[in-house]
Amino acid sequence: MLLKGILVCLLIFIIYNLFRALPILVKGKSDVPMSRYLGRRVLFSVIVFVILLIALATGAIEPNPRPY
Repeated sequence: MLLKGILVCLLIFIIYNLFRALPILVKGKSDVPMSRYLGRRVLFSVIVFVILLIALATGAIEPNPRPY
């Protein structure tokens, strides 16, 4: 259950960083570069992917055996 909570928090943080970059994209002027927020988004997306792969490999989560 802790693993799922961590993944949900990371996904919320990814969406948060996406929306933080939106005003910079629209306005075009900011003290902080847009690449900071988009880079964080990509970094945390990779972290989520790696956590999912490790959890699948260790058996902490199980995929749906028949998805249809």
